[in-house]
Amino acid sequence: MARVKLNLPTEFIFETKIPVRITDLNYGNHLGNDKLLSILHEARVLFLSHFGYTEMDCAGVSLIMADVAIEYKNEAFYGDTLSIQVVAGDFSRVSFDLYYLVQTDTKLIAKAKTGMVTFDYQNRTTISVPEIMQNKFTL
Repeated sequence: MARVKLNLPTEFIFETKIPVRITDLNYGNHLGNDKLLSILHEARVLFLSHFGYTEMDCAGVSLIMADVAIEYKNEAFYGDTLSIQVVAGDFSRVSFDLYYLVQTDTKLIAKAKTGMVTFDYQNRTTISVPEIMQNKFTL
């Protein structure tokens, strides 16, 4: 079986901490895969907010998540605090990737990537990535 393998950037420009809540646990009593995706969404919103943006107004464009890849490495449990680092890369005319490194103090929990498309909701079409956004989101 082919497994997802992500090559993350070596440097990140944003970090946030998010605790694992009791409602984030699955029947195995560890962080559920679906809950990790929700935590990545929270980290993305905090990343955008750090730059004064939202998903609906990111330098004048909106963002839609086109794809996601998550490489799970270790379990996380209730009471763990996740450190999530974020950086953007692989910009094209209408899209870019956000990379996430998810860790606790003692172990790597997951690596992830979300493909983001810049979108104009009023005209229901893709739109070019604003240069200012690309400059802010990268090193």
